[in-house]
Amino acid sequence: MGLKELNPQPYWGFDDLFHKAGTKILNVFCVEADVKKTAEKEFFHYNRIMILQNFSKTKLIKAIAEGHILIDFDARTGHNHGTKFRSRKNCLAELYDDVNIID
Repeated sequence: MGLKELNPQPYWGFDDLFHKAGTKILNVFCVEADVKKTAEKEFFHYNRIMILQNFSKTKLIKAIAEGHILIDFDARTGHNHGTKFRSRKNCLAELYDDVNIID
C-alpha cells in the first residue's frame, strides 16, 4: 500500500481548481478581532476587516508556486476528510484583485 504509483494518476487542472475554489471563496469578508472572555460572556474588539473581491486564477497559481498555498491531505484512519488547500497566515488577500481594508 503506497509503494507503487497510482493508476490512474490523480491531478487537478488549474481550470478545475479555480472553478471549485471560486464557488466557495469568490468574495470574502475576513474579520480580525481581539477576544476577552469573562465568566458569563465573550467580548470582541474588531481591529480590522478585509473585504476581498474577485478571486483571481492568476494570483492563485502564483501563490501556489510561491508556497503561500499549501495542500493538506486529510485522510485519517477510518475516515477520509478530503483534500484541502490552506493559505499561509496573512496571504489570503494575495488571491484577490480587489482588496479593501477597514482599520
